[in-house]
Amino acid sequence: MMPHRHAGQPLSRAQLITQRAFATVERFMHIQASSGIVLLVTAAIALIWANSPFASSYHHLWHIPLSIGLGDLTFSQPLHFWINDVLMTVFFLVVGMEVKREIHEGSLRNPRQALLPIAAAFGGVLFPALIYVALNPGSPGLQGWAVPTATDIAFAVGLLALLGRSIPSSVRIFLLALAIIDDIVAILIIALFYSEGLDATGFLVAGVGVLMVLGLQQMGIGSAFAYVLPGIVLWTGMLMTGAHPTLAGVVLGMMTPVVPVRLHERPLDMLTRIAGELTGRGSSSSKDLEQMNAHLRSLRLAQREILPPVVRVQHALHPWVAFLVMPIFALANAGVTLDGIDLSANGAHGIMLGVIAGLVLGKPLGIVGMSWLMVRLRLCSLPEGAGWAGIWVVGLFAGVGFTMSIFISLLAFIDPNLLGAAKVGVLAASVIASVLGLIAGFVLIRCRRTAPQGSQVG
Repeated sequence: MMPHRHAGQPLSRAQLITQRAFATVERFMHIQASSGIVLLVTAAIALIWANSPFASSYHHLWHIPLSIGLGDLTFSQPLHFWINDVLMTVFFLVVGMEVKREIHEGSLRNPRQALLPIAAAFGGVLFPALIYVALNPGSPGLQGWAVPTATDIAFAVGLLALLGRSIPSSVRIFLLALAIIDDIVAILIIALFYSEGLDATGFLVAGVGVLMVLGLQQMGIGSAFAYVLPGIVLWTGMLMTGAHPTLAGVVLGMMTPVVPVRLHERPLDMLTRIAGELTGRGSSSSKDLEQMNAHLRSLRLAQREILPPVVRVQHALHPWVAFLVMPIFALANAGVTLDGIDLSANGAHGIMLGVIAGLVLGKPLGIVGMSWLMVRLRLCSLPEGAGWAGIWVVGLFAGVGFTMSIFISLLAFIDPNLLGAAKVGVLAASVIASVLGLIAGFVLIRCRRTAPQGSQVG
C-alpha cells in the first residue's frame, strides 16, 4: 500500500519522472501527426523485415492459422485474414462514423458548402483511374484501376499537421472533407467492383444484424458493448454474401445515432440534481452509502449519455484504430520482397507505373482541375482564407494512398507478382507525394510570411 502523501509535500524524483513520462506520452497520443509517424515506422519495419535474412519468418507469420469455436463448430483462418477482414472492420466503423458526423454537423451538412470537396474528390478518383487505365490497356493489371484512387486520411491529415498552424484552417477542413468523400467513393468501389458472387442468404443474415441494431436503438440502449453481437451477425452476413465483410463496419458506423439517447431526465439536469444531493449529505449510514452508490451510477450514466453515441464511440475507438489497427495492417501488408518481383512479367511494370502516376499526378490534377472548373462555373467558391496554392497542397497530400490503396490492391490482385508490383507502386507514390506535399506546404508558408499584409496567399 502506497504511503499517504500530505498536501504540499514535494514529489519524489521517481514520481516526477513517471508523471513527466506519462505527460509526454499523452501529448504524443494527441498530436495528429503521430498516427502518421507510427504508420510510417511500421511500414518501414515491414519492408526491412521482408527483405532481410529473416524474410521467411515474416511471410510465415501471417499464414499461421487462428481458430475460434465451440465444440465441433470451429472457424479457422490465417492471421492475415483476421487482420484484413476482421480487424480492419473497426477501421471502417470509425470511417462510417466520421462520414455520419460530417453529414450531420460538419462540412457536408450544407450542400453548397459540400459541393466543392465532393467535386474535387470525384476528380481525384477519375483522373488517377484514367491515367492508370491509359498505362495498362488490355493487360491483366487493368483490374487494379481503383488502386490509385484512394487517399489515406491518417497520413494526409498527419502530414498537413506537420506544417503547423501556419496553414489556414480552411485548408485543413477542405482536406478532411475531401478525404472522407474519397473514402465513401472507395467503399462504393469495393462494394460494386470487388465483391463477386453475391449470395442472397448472406443478405438475410446481415438484415437480421441490422434489425438487432435498430431494436436496441429503439429500446434506448446506449452501451457500445450491447452492439457487439449484432455487429458480429452483420459481419457474418456480409461475409456470406461474398462482399468484403469490412463493409459491415461502414454500415454500423452510418447507423450510429448522432443525438444522445433519450433519458427520463436530461443528463445536465441529472448532473446538477445529483451533485446538489451529494454535496448536502453529512451522514455515513449504510442506507446513505447505498443511495450514494446509486447516485454515482446515475452520474456515470449521465456522463456517458451527455455526448451522442457517434461522438463517444468514435473518440473511444480512434486511438485504437490510429495506434493499433492501422499499424498492424501496415506491418502485415507493407512487407514486399523487392527481389521477388519481376516487373517484366505479365504487365507488372505497367501496374507499378500506373499506381505511381495515378497517385502522384492524377490526384492533384483531378482535385485542382475539378475545383477550378467548379469555381470557374461559379457553382461554388474556394474556402474562406484558402487560395489555389492551398488547394495544390491538398491535392499533393491526397496522393498518399497507403492504407486504402494497399487494401484495394489486396482485393484486386491474386497473383503475388502483380500484387507486389501494386504495393511497390503504392509505397513509392506515397513517399513521393509526401515529399512534394511538404515542399509545397513549406513554400506556401514562406510566401504567406513574406506576402504584404492584407494580400491572400494560400
